[in-house]
Amino acid sequence: MSSLIILILFLTACNEAIWNNPYPSDDSGKNILYNAFAERPKHLDPVQSYSSNEILFTAQIYQPPLQYHYLKRPFTLIPQTVDKMPTVQYFDEDGNLLSADNESNHVAYSVYELSLKQDIFYQPHPAFARNDLEEFLYHDLTREELQKVFKLADFTQTNTRKLLSEDYIYQIKRLAHPKLHSPIFGLMADYIVGLREYADILRKEAGVAPNDEYLDLRNFPLAGVERVDDYTFRIKIKGKYPQFMYWLAMPFFSPIPWEADRFYAQAELIKKNITLDWYPIGTGPYMLTENDPNRIMVLARNPNFKGEFYPSEGMPDDIEKGLLKDAGKPLPFIDRIIFSREKESIPRWNKFLQGYYDASGISSDSFDQAVQVTGQGEATVTEAMEAQGMRLETAVAPSTYYIGFNMLDPVVGGRTEQEKESARKLRQAISIAVDYEEYISIFANGRGIPAQSPIPPGITGYREGKEGVNSIVYKWQDGKVQRRSIEEANRLLAEAGYANGIDNKTGTPLVLYFDVTARSADDKSLLDWMRKQFRKINIQLVVRSTDYNRFQDKIRKGNAQIFEWGWNADYPDPENFLFLLYGPQRKVGGNSGNNAANYDNAEYNRLFEQMEKMEDSPKREQIIARMVDILREDAPWLWGYHPKDYALYHSWYQNVKPNKLSFNNIKYSRIDFVLREQKRREWNEPVIWPIGAGVAVLLLFLVPGIIAYRRRQRAVGLGKSVA
Repeated sequence: MSSLIILILFLTACNEAIWNNPYPSDDSGKNILYNAFAERPKHLDPVQSYSSNEILFTAQIYQPPLQYHYLKRPFTLIPQTVDKMPTVQYFDEDGNLLSADNESNHVAYSVYELSLKQDIFYQPHPAFARNDLEEFLYHDLTREELQKVFKLADFTQTNTRKLLSEDYIYQIKRLAHPKLHSPIFGLMADYIVGLREYADILRKEAGVAPNDEYLDLRNFPLAGVERVDDYTFRIKIKGKYPQFMYWLAMPFFSPIPWEADRFYAQAELIKKNITLDWYPIGTGPYMLTENDPNRIMVLARNPNFKGEFYPSEGMPDDIEKGLLKDAGKPLPFIDRIIFSREKESIPRWNKFLQGYYDASGISSDSFDQAVQVTGQGEATVTEAMEAQGMRLETAVAPSTYYIGFNMLDPVVGGRTEQEKESARKLRQAISIAVDYEEYISIFANGRGIPAQSPIPPGITGYREGKEGVNSIVYKWQDGKVQRRSIEEANRLLAEAGYANGIDNKTGTPLVLYFDVTARSADDKSLLDWMRKQFRKINIQLVVRSTDYNRFQDKIRKGNAQIFEWGWNADYPDPENFLFLLYGPQRKVGGNSGNNAANYDNAEYNRLFEQMEKMEDSPKREQIIARMVDILREDAPWLWGYHPKDYALYHSWYQNVKPNKLSFNNIKYSRIDFVLREQKRREWNEPVIWPIGAGVAVLLLFLVPGIIAYRRRQRAVGLGKSVA
């Protein structure tokens, strides 16, 4: 009976705790943001990092000179580490200063001057640690000194210093480092004066130096950068390129102190994976304190971060949405961010429902559970989600998903003028036949809008309503857009020389090839759907599936015929989408650029070169409109769709405004961790009555047996006494 009492007390005590909490009990009720990631980051060095799964971390740590205003739309650049927006001056070949509105063909050079705030400090880091003689403690470590070092936290001494202009200059030089392979080196070498030649100098220097020797970039001047003083520097670029300002908001242009580069260059540290790719160093609001990318990544507040405040102005409805309650308050609001790796969507979703993740995307499997569409077509949370206080945030992403035609292919691209005209009508017919409205409904749960051109909503050049309709694929009827009929597609197909899907030259059925990356069994229905779309106009579509590396190789060599692709904006300018179809950017015979369709139209190229160097203006918009018309007529892509991002947030997650161009947004977020703890207990209260009922049933069976056993024992004892 005493055991039963102990069991009941144990169950009562357990009822006070949350049995399924995946986090240490010591963290309960603390100011922590809980998030998840699916794919481990490969690079955390800003010179190499270019993936969305990496910028999730790097954007919280590093600070390029500029950033996007968190609340304003359209997206607006504002200072981050500079005390004002950079000034730009234009010069001709003779060094004469030109007016800002001068035609771009007269501008030989543009000079950007940046002036830094003077009270920004780096996070604590051993690279800055010095002894009493002002010598660096850890820049020349011996093998013996490193015996007890296995991670960055094993260094006992840290220090900091101010952010200086030379740190930005040092990072720009790193773009050309022969061992770092920056993905934007080629583009920046086209603009930053002397950067391409600088890479040749560093390559030669690295070739004669010992393999593990530190290459001190301070010893090699770069013509395109100039240090004015400790807090001022200039960047000189070729010609006029207004979009360069957007690059100054990207992690590639984050400061890297030479001390860190020197510290991480030590061969023995590299062997222990103590590198900038693993342990970033920045001036941002957070620093990486735990890096176990197969399990957990932890960011903690940078104790040296100060001087940045929540925005005091935004859009008209931001006050109503409660997005300006924290106006003027110092950032960041959250002390720590714990990212747990979740490879599968279902466990992540379940933990979100239990309150163990503060926000969640919505997979197709969970969509119906989370989202309902009103009669007016508006997406909102289901009643069950609303009852838990969850809210839905949606936004059309500055992205485009498309299917491209390889314009070098003789069938879909053509070689002679006659073949090109036939191929153009073939592409137009396919564009009508592939119903992206249906695709979005079936495979994206309605999360997207059919694309009318490469340019997504929110970007200059995107047009609403009748003006924005692609008249090759759609018509405007009864005040709305409507896809053209299959009859019209068949007419175009016949004009292309493939009436009823038969090649009139050979008398054989037309067969086209769709190259995709290796697919899982779950994607079979999507590929079957795509085949069905082509069958509408009697074209046989053969799917060729390969692994990603082989697929990339086929695209580079121009061996794919039809392929699927996508693009996320680097910055909110139409140039960042229109360059995907600029001839000199083609994959084959060009610069191994991003024009995977190998599209090359002389008029389009000429207009692009004019447009890319212009400031926003009505004249520029007219040029963009003409470029879009050319693309619609030539149809090098099935324009596909622009995805809509859907995300759910718990009631305790505040100050959320979706922004797919800016990733340093966690500093604006606020967590009501008291409310979260309360809800977690409500939603995860252990149900112990089945255990108690089970114990009671067990006792009902055991007690009679125990009583009978004791009687028998007693009877045996009495028998012995009588004897």
